[in-house]
Amino acid sequence: MIRYLIHIFQLILVIFFSNQSFAEDASKILTISEGLRLATDNNRLIKIASLNKNIVSSDILIARAKLLPSINASLRQTYLTHQIGAIFGQDKVFISQKEYLFYGINLYQTIYDFGANISRYEASKTFLDVTNLDIARIRNLVALDFINTYFDLLEIEKMMEVAKKEVERFESHLKVAQSLYAEGAITKNGLLQAEVMLSDAKQRLLTIKNRKAIDISRINTILARPINEDLQVVDVPMDISQGVELEKAWEMAEKQRREVKIIDHELKIIDLEEKAAKSEYYPKLFAQGGYNFTENRYQFPEGNWSVILGIDLNLFSGGSTKAEVSKVLHRREQLLEEKRKLMDDIKLEVEKSYLDLKNAMEKILVTKGAANQAEENLRINKIKYEEGIGTSTDVIDAITLLTLAETNYCRALYELRRAQAELRYATGSDLVSVYASQ
Repeated sequence: MIRYLIHIFQLILVIFFSNQSFAEDASKILTISEGLRLATDNNRLIKIASLNKNIVSSDILIARAKLLPSINASLRQTYLTHQIGAIFGQDKVFISQKEYLFYGINLYQTIYDFGANISRYEASKTFLDVTNLDIARIRNLVALDFINTYFDLLEIEKMMEVAKKEVERFESHLKVAQSLYAEGAITKNGLLQAEVMLSDAKQRLLTIKNRKAIDISRINTILARPINEDLQVVDVPMDISQGVELEKAWEMAEKQRREVKIIDHELKIIDLEEKAAKSEYYPKLFAQGGYNFTENRYQFPEGNWSVILGIDLNLFSGGSTKAEVSKVLHRREQLLEEKRKLMDDIKLEVEKSYLDLKNAMEKILVTKGAANQAEENLRINKIKYEEGIGTSTDVIDAITLLTLAETNYCRALYELRRAQAELRYATGSDLVSVYASQ
């Protein structure tokens, strides 16, 4: 009975630790959609841009305050060295106490200023839209960086599989060479050649392992995680469709790219700033009112309400208003030129991504056929070598050729995936949404 209970307890421990191990491995698995979510939530560049949004929101409140009345209250206690008076003929009469209290509350409201304050308020709200667009731009840029790094890691894992196969092929070749050498069918030089090639293949495998560790660290950096934290990535289904035509891609980029939208909003801000600057040429209508009390037994009443309607007009400001308007106009010209250059750059970026995608698709077709041919070539040369017809050099060349063909095929596969991501980014697509289901 005791032995039976011990077995049950051991079984429970095995199941528990197996589940723990499985949970740990599962926690290290990172899909591209989950990685994009983490990257856009935790990336420090996005956090910095988001903090800028808080600054702009404060600027909106500052601009809005100009539209509201300003209310000031004051309280003063005055002490005079000499009591103030007035002379009426031969008489001297005091008109103020030597010590007196003053308090008051006053309200000031701009009634009309030819749209100066409202323009500045609308400009600050538009700048918030610019900030939101910039956050979206940085978010998409971070997403593209993560996607490319994710595909780099997937590619290096495939390259590692190719390198392992190469080591296995050279190990198999070395065994055949050792057998033939023992039989006296080949010379020592043939055996040494196989040993050297195996050693070289193992070194390449080690280099690829180091590259994988670096790519994992790059992903962890993007995700703001510990740099040495291990993870496993999941391959993404390959989409071999050509996608949109080049002309259509250009149209999509012009409509969707955040950079273009940002400049359009900045041009709107310039229009509002121009209106605000030109308002300085015109008068401002204001109203002011309040209550003031001065403690003084020599006057009455001591407290009084007042209402003032007035106009302020800046007759001369040293040319600052004209310079401000000129500055705004020059800024508009600069933005229009920036937009033209941006459209040229985006058009070039779209075309490059489009051609890279087309080139990658053609590479896949070519390299896949080459890999199949290289595999058949290795099979034939191995048979010849084992039968004493072929040479060790022929087998080594065949292994090297097959490894090169498989390497080129793997690179083409992930060049295609990266080119697709680059084209989607170039046309302004939201990458997080595009890869959400993968």
